Amino acid sequence: MPTARIQTPLDHLLTEAQRALDTVFGSPMAVRPNPAGDTPEAALDPDQVRHAAGLMRINHVGEVCAQGLYFGQAAVARDPATRGHLLAAAQEETDHLSWCADRLHELGSRPSLFNPLWYAGSYTIGTLAGLRGDGWNLGFVVETERQVEAHLDEHLQTLPPADQRSRAILQVMKLDEARHAEHAEHAGARKLPFPIPSAMALASKAMKAVAYRL
Repeated sequence: MPTARIQTPLDHLLTEAQRALDTVFGSPMAVRPNPAGDTPEAALDPDQVRHAAGLMRINHVGEVCAQGLYFGQAAVARDPATRGHLLAAAQEETDHLSWCADRLHELGSRPSLFNPLWYAGSYTIGTLAGLRGDGWNLGFVVETERQVEAHLDEHLQTLPPADQRSRAILQVMKLDEARHAEHAEHAGARKLPFPIPSAMALASKAMKAVAYRL
């Protein structure tokens, strides 16, 4: 009976490189159907289209960052259960990434030009968080998802009222993010100390300002 091949450091490096390329330059496929489904496209004026596209580009960037964070954290997670939790969450974030990309296309827009930078920075942060230990790793998940929930709430309030396709996507994303945070808390997440949450919020604010336009 053939034995399983032992993964080498080069294998891991190639896996991470492929994940990065798929996220930033590929077209990841969603496992779940797009929540917008058969929701009809509304007639939006040019300013509304521009605003909706800006918000969806921010959310697409958020999912690029989530992929980088989770893959970076999973790469150094010590506990297989923690690694499994991170990779499962990353798969749902892949769904979000695909849905946001679809909506950007429908709005006649494009993803952020800085996606390679967003991914690289997030992967680095995720790796550093993971090296602190699994409790901190999961704590980072909780704080990240709580902040994402907050900005999704903001977007749901500021989307053009007629844009029900974007709204349907964001509502499901918000539910998923809340569940990821709850699972991480139950798995033993540690509360991040000051000033880490504030620094994360500041970085997120800068990212959103850039991604809305570029």
